[in-house]
Amino acid sequence: MINMGNDKVNGVSKEDDSSEGDARLDQIFPVVEIFYSIQGEGHFSGSPSIFIRFGGCNLACSWCDTEFDIWTEMTLREIVEVISEWDCKRLVLTGGEPALQDISTFSDVIRPKGYEIAIETNGTISLPEDKIDWICVSPKDQLYPTVNIRQKTGDELKVVWVGQDLSMYDELRKGFDYHYLQPCYDESMGIEWNGKNFHQTYKIVKNAPEWSLSLQTHKWLGVR
Repeated sequence: MINMGNDKVNGVSKEDDSSEGDARLDQIFPVVEIFYSIQGEGHFSGSPSIFIRFGGCNLACSWCDTEFDIWTEMTLREIVEVISEWDCKRLVLTGGEPALQDISTFSDVIRPKGYEIAIETNGTISLPEDKIDWICVSPKDQLYPTVNIRQKTGDELKVVWVGQDLSMYDELRKGFDYHYLQPCYDESMGIEWNGKNFHQTYKIVKNAPEWSLSLQTHKWLGVR
């Protein structure tokens, strides 16, 4: 279901689409939801953004809060129509695993319309070069130690901490400009477990200058 929410900007006219006859606009993408909110975590925390959550994932993390196996098939033309309703030019591609999609075609159509594209990926699939403006890799090898991280460069490395030895990221960190450690928030666990994990993450970051703390502030605010 595509959730338009109540944050739509009234009176914003849709862009003139000089690519109306472009066959790429008929390409289909699996979309769980599209919504306008703020980025709640990582380097751009607090920044207004349009989120496009794609369906499908090659992993199944226990703490995942997304029903990525339920989606609506949308053409790229329909996606453009939805995102043009908001006065915002920053897109965040998330999932599921957005790298499973045809990122090259998506980027080639969307970026000329003035959008900046960020992606949040688990890093197990290499991204096409020069198609994404901001790459955030959040590896899940703490749960899947045999899974290879193929996207080893980008802008932001965001690690969800569940007690793993952070030395496993020593080499990977070299490919990224910013490094964030984020406590795991597991809704299936109680307040005591989550609180303890938050505090332990805080203590680690205090004594590890190579990491900065990231929190999922959107969950504290009660928004997506």
